[in-house]
Amino acid sequence: MTSPTSQPVYVPADSSLPADHQPRAPASDVFAIESLDMDAQGIAHRPDGKVVFIEGALPFERVRANINRKKASFEKATVLDVLRPSSQRVQPGCPHFGLHQGACGGCKMQHLHASAQVAVKQRVLEDNFAHLGKLRAEQVLRPIEGPTWHYRFRARLSVRYVRKKETVLVGFHERKSQYVADIRQCPILPADVSDMLMALRQLIGSMQARETCPQIELACGQVGAQRVTALVLRHLEPLSVGDCNKLRAFAAERPGVQWWLQPKGPDTVHRLDEGVPALAYDLAEFGIVMPFKPTDFTQVNPYINRVLVERALRLLDVQSHERVIDWFCGLGNFTLALATQARQVLGVEGSSALVARSRENLAHNQALRHSAGRKALCATDFAARNLFEMTPQLLAADGSADKWLVDPPREGAYELFKALAALHPMGQQRARVNKDGQKTDEFFIPAVTPPAHWSAPRRIVYVSCNPELKLLGLRLRRISNCDAARRSRRRSRHPIPWAWIR
Repeated sequence: MTSPTSQPVYVPADSSLPADHQPRAPASDVFAIESLDMDAQGIAHRPDGKVVFIEGALPFERVRANINRKKASFEKATVLDVLRPSSQRVQPGCPHFGLHQGACGGCKMQHLHASAQVAVKQRVLEDNFAHLGKLRAEQVLRPIEGPTWHYRFRARLSVRYVRKKETVLVGFHERKSQYVADIRQCPILPADVSDMLMALRQLIGSMQARETCPQIELACGQVGAQRVTALVLRHLEPLSVGDCNKLRAFAAERPGVQWWLQPKGPDTVHRLDEGVPALAYDLAEFGIVMPFKPTDFTQVNPYINRVLVERALRLLDVQSHERVIDWFCGLGNFTLALATQARQVLGVEGSSALVARSRENLAHNQALRHSAGRKALCATDFAARNLFEMTPQLLAADGSADKWLVDPPREGAYELFKALAALHPMGQQRARVNKDGQKTDEFFIPAVTPPAHWSAPRRIVYVSCNPELKLLGLRLRRISNCDAARRSRRRSRHPIPWAWIR
């Protein structure tokens, strides 16, 4: 049986060339696939133990593959034939997915059953803790899963006018290429946005600025049943009045669609017209509504975000008498939900602009709760700190907290936890690490005597998009995989509650 996503790919013969000059079919080898890595490549080994990463292959398959890269310690290949398919191999749900020339590079795992995708990411998470962190969780929670399709509320779509064909392409890049894929639908985007792709191509093609608009950034917001779709058009030259009117006509024909313009950097983004509905998403369980701008960082998957916030707060188990610090708080995604449960909450973020926006969101929600006759949020404040240059002194200055929620970017929160290890009474016994975060005796974090009023948090929930995070003397109580990016090799988010070893 041959997989529909991995048909043999050979160069056709050219009758005008002599036999000894004909293009040759690519050399191939047969491999037994053992596992899958986080780049959705099958992993096999040659008899001498050399590892081979094979694009398009799945665990337990037997495949014929073409070697396209050789290094001293590994090789890379692409599937030509699937000789024995996996029971988890499925027909991709998008016609633009595959290994063929011109295939869209936006997804990596459509040929793998959705539940198996989650299992792969879960295994990587557990293996990284076991092998890199030398830790095993006391309890592994069930992974958080969401819709299989139409979940991606954020995307950056490339735009390219192809002069030779007099056409415009709008979509993701081709697989392993800087060219824009010729896609006509995208089932991971909201259905109404997928249906809009061809109309967007026609719109840009009709504009005078069709050669100077390289990108459209998509951001969808939804509160209850109300959907707002913001399209941010990057334009390298000022738009004519006629082009702006074409954008307005496009939006007028599609309820909820609004245009934003970006003439230069992200700070130049502005609405084409004022008076349109604000972008926002809700955390209905907590009665929170979060306004945001289309270039703000928000989760690509709003369905997963709601469950992620609920699970993180349930694991943190905040009580009404407790003070909580939300590190890397962003717009207040976790902070405002925490403010429905705690006595006091402090949100800390590196950007002063985001801190100002967080305070606006706090005021907005206090007003909504007052008008609805609901209990006000607890005493909540926000502060700007450079969290990548955290010191024990700066950490102690923000005061004690019963519990922490930490939601850093991919770079992690290493300096924050180094500062905590220095202040914590058990830290000097546990946090022997070198500068790269590995547990050794080479580098000892000096103990710092904390102020008399300061005490360490009793519980921490760490939400990570990088399973290779660094641990400093913490006891791992529970881990949970949160599959926010279905069909993608992108790292999932992991709500991880931990505590210091006593």
